[in-house]
Amino acid sequence: MSNPPTSAATDQQLVAQVLGGSPAAFGHLVRRTEGLVTQVVFKMIRHPADRPDVAQEVYLKAFKNLAGFRFQAKFSTWIGQIAYNTCLHYLEKKQLVLVDLAEPAPGDAAEEGRRGPPTLVAGPDYDPETSLFDQDLAGILGAAVEQLPPLYRTLVALYHQQELSYEEIGQITALPEGTVKNYLFRARKLLKQRLLATYHRDDL
Repeated sequence: MSNPPTSAATDQQLVAQVLGGSPAAFGHLVRRTEGLVTQVVFKMIRHPADRPDVAQEVYLKAFKNLAGFRFQAKFSTWIGQIAYNTCLHYLEKKQLVLVDLAEPAPGDAAEEGRRGPPTLVAGPDYDPETSLFDQDLAGILGAAVEQLPPLYRTLVALYHQQELSYEEIGQITALPEGTVKNYLFRARKLLKQRLLATYHRDDL
């Protein structure tokens, strides 16, 4: 009789236990990845009523295809890929735009490397309690992020909230790292332009 799954087990051990017939092991995998899946689904799917069904579909697909997972990437990255592709399928069915590439966004990823990112969206070490953003401004920023196209919202969430690398985001979205950097730059630029168009600079 196999040992019961524990939170200390590795992803590979849990996957083996799931394939051996342990539903509890899959529950551990869900808990480990639900933050990432939630971020992807909530950023890609705007309609709240559809999000639970999409998230459930993600884990049903993961369970169904678990035997084919070979740990060529992290388990969380694999789940992220499933979540992203499931959301893409949803958007296609709804005929919704993932991102408007015609949206004007001055500069490119090379310019971002020279000048650094706009400060309206901070990096992984961003702490709203100790930075210039107080809770009210953080709320304003969050609301502005939600107005970005689905792809931009998702990339911002994966980079700034999930603290994933460009490589990991590229694996999840099937986008080249350079494209991820460029889209993040466009998202920050668009976010900054919209905030400055709505609020006085001194307010931000």
